[in-house]
Amino acid sequence: MKILLKNVTIIDPKGAFHLQEVDVLVQDGRIAEIGKKLAVTADHIIQKNNLHLSVGWFDSSVCFGEPGYEERETLENGLKTAGKSGFTDIALAPETSPTVDHQAAVVQLKNHGYSFPTRIHPVAAFTKGQAGQSMTELYDLQNKGAIAFGDFLRPIENPELLKIGLQYAQGFNGLILSTPFESRIGGHGVAHEGTVSTQLGLAGIPSLSESVHLQRDIHLLRYTGGKLHIPCISSAASVALIRAAKKEGLNISCSVPLANLCYTEEALFGFDTNTKLFPPLRTKSDQEALKEGLLDGTIDLVTSHHQPLNIELKHLEFEHAAFGTIGLEAVFSVLNTLFPLEKVIQLLSQGRSVFGLDTPKIAVGEEACFSLFTPDGSGSFESSDLLSSNKNCVFLGHATQGKVYGSLLGEEFILK
Repeated sequence: MKILLKNVTIIDPKGAFHLQEVDVLVQDGRIAEIGKKLAVTADHIIQKNNLHLSVGWFDSSVCFGEPGYEERETLENGLKTAGKSGFTDIALAPETSPTVDHQAAVVQLKNHGYSFPTRIHPVAAFTKGQAGQSMTELYDLQNKGAIAFGDFLRPIENPELLKIGLQYAQGFNGLILSTPFESRIGGHGVAHEGTVSTQLGLAGIPSLSESVHLQRDIHLLRYTGGKLHIPCISSAASVALIRAAKKEGLNISCSVPLANLCYTEEALFGFDTNTKLFPPLRTKSDQEALKEGLLDGTIDLVTSHHQPLNIELKHLEFEHAAFGTIGLEAVFSVLNTLFPLEKVIQLLSQGRSVFGLDTPKIAVGEEACFSLFTPDGSGSFESSDLLSSNKNCVFLGHATQGKVYGSLLGEEFILK
């Protein structure tokens, strides 16, 4: 099958066609030709207003629900949402029932993505049942396709377990994820502990609960060696700790949720449960430190931290509502209001190296792996932009710049 992309501007600073407007021919899933005004016939022609193309984007923290929580999101609609949002690769969290703590679950998820332009890369649970008691069979899970091991939004409370995991995983270059949260500090909180939570009468989650746990994990990593990824940091203290650990030469990486770059604790006025997030929205100084950390390379990637939740879990009093927001649909157009276009593309694509995945190339002979978008057009993110089955979205009303057209992977493509 032949797919021809017409008049497309390539954003690829490391490639030979950066900022050039060309045609791209994809044949049998691989890039067959790149050039000006290609005179070829094709089975499909993709031509959009000011069409731009980059290597396909990667999101490191995505939940759907299926199996077990199909009322939140199905795999089919979740993959359609990811593809239409420009993501060709997603790390899928083990927030399912049963959880992804056995080989069959990994294989099932890997097989599900074959008919979509978005690949699922399962993150397997670090402990059985995500219960924090005993470690899963890390080596066997990685052999079946798991790219990392972590209990979703659950800290590894037993330091001995993390120590053993970091030591053991070095034998097969495994990546351990550790949620930075000391649950005995602010474990019953629902918002950042500070002026706003005090004014609103909400139980607080201090940034100390994040930094204390992170400091412990850094000490363990220093002792054991290995690879450690810290998902979703939210505080200035955490940025400083990660920066110092990297300067020391430790193999540590981290991500930041998009919401924490866009909003602060001030968003909680009004008690909108879409602003109830974990990690919580913190202060302006925390937000500025997170942005600085992205610019200087301390923070490795931005994630949507996509968590579809059915209405019964969100339409409650603030204290009782579940944590989480969807975000795949908003990532590009919202992030594009915060950083220059080339930085946005870098932040959305460089995370593959952290998780041991190959980085696509835009060159003849390579597999076609593209995100399709335009940087043109400003506005705001509206309910009509939502593609997920559930609509718990903190980004409604946020300013936008540009829009996503879709994605292409191999012979599969999807467009809005």
